Amino acid sequence: MAVHENPQRHLGFRFPALRRTGTAPESVGTLTATSAHVFAGLRLLTGFVFLWAFLDKTFGLGYATSSGKGWIDGGSPTKGFLSHVAAGPMESTFHAWAGAAWADWLFMLGLLGIGVALMAGVALRITAVAGTLLMAFMWLAEWPPAQHLSDGSPSMSTNPFVDYHLLYAAVMIALAAVGAGATWGLGRLWASLPFVERNQWLR
Repeated sequence: MAVHENPQRHLGFRFPALRRTGTAPESVGTLTATSAHVFAGLRLLTGFVFLWAFLDKTFGLGYATSSGKGWIDGGSPTKGFLSHVAAGPMESTFHAWAGAAWADWLFMLGLLGIGVALMAGVALRITAVAGTLLMAFMWLAEWPPAQHLSDGSPSMSTNPFVDYHLLYAAVMIALAAVGAGATWGLGRLWASLPFVERNQWLR
C-alpha cells in the first residue's frame, strides 16, 4: 500500500508538529512512516508463523507434520507435543490433555485465529491476549527453567526464563500497542466498524 500524501490519515497515528527548520519531530513516542512499515512487516511475518503452523498441522505438508499425518488425516495436533512433555509443574496435566479432541480444536482454532488476525491486521488486542495465553501454555510445556528432564537427561534448555514463546508474546503485545494493523492491513477499516467503535477492546 502506497503512503498517501497525508501520512496521519494513512497510518492512523497522530504525528507531532515538525519544526520549521528541519524534519525532526518535536517530541518522541509516535510512529514515523518508516517505523509503521517496520511494525507492519513484523506483523505479517509473525502472522505467517501461526498461519503456516495451522496449515502444516492440518494438511501434513511435510515440515513439522509428516505427510499423511495431518489433522484431516486423523492425526492429533497436540498428542505428539503434549505427550512428550518431560518437565515442569504441569507435566502430568499435559499428558492427560494430549490428543483430546477439545485440546486439538482449541489449539488449532487458536493458531488459525491468531494467524488470520495478524495477517489481516484486525482485532490485534484480542489477538495479543489469546496469543500470550497460548504462548504461556507452550512455555509451561517446554519449561525452560529445567536443567534436567524427569528421566534425568539434560533438558538442553539454553535460558532459564526467556525463550521464543515469550518473544512471540511480546511481539504480539507490541503490535497491538502501536496499532500495527493500520499499515498494510485492514486495521483502519476494522476500527471504523460501528460495533468495534462501541467496543474498543475489539480493536
